[in-house]
Amino acid sequence: MESASPWNERNAPTLEEFEALGREAFDGLPETFRSLCDGIQITVADYAERDVLNSLGLSSPYELLGLFQGIGMAQGATEIRTGQMPNRIWLYRRAILEYWIEREETLDDIVRHVLIHEIGHHFGLSDDDMEAIEAEAD
Repeated sequence: MESASPWNERNAPTLEEFEALGREAFDGLPETFRSLCDGIQITVADYAERDVLNSLGLSSPYELLGLFQGIGMAQGATEIRTGQMPNRIWLYRRAILEYWIEREETLDDIVRHVLIHEIGHHFGLSDDDMEAIEAEAD
């Protein structure tokens, strides 16, 4: 017997779909904030690499939802130097999905929250600053 449940044909978002979700979240941020993020790449992976987890003192890949990687404005990065990798924000799909199933928030809200938090590291923003940006994006 075939089930009429709408969940029968639903799957977790693929890496590509998750990247699109991240891009939509970024596009929904205030223009003044986005304009300061020129050149930041948004990349999605299922989990953080083991060496990244080790460097942060984390034992489980589910402990890290996102990561800013690069030289942020708080560290004086105002121009690209020869050989410098671009600034990147990692969104960790499986960790975010695990976080999502334990909460009563929408997936796009969680992705936006992680994205704002990681961009905030680029700017050296406080948690209060990031909360204000998030509120403006709503």
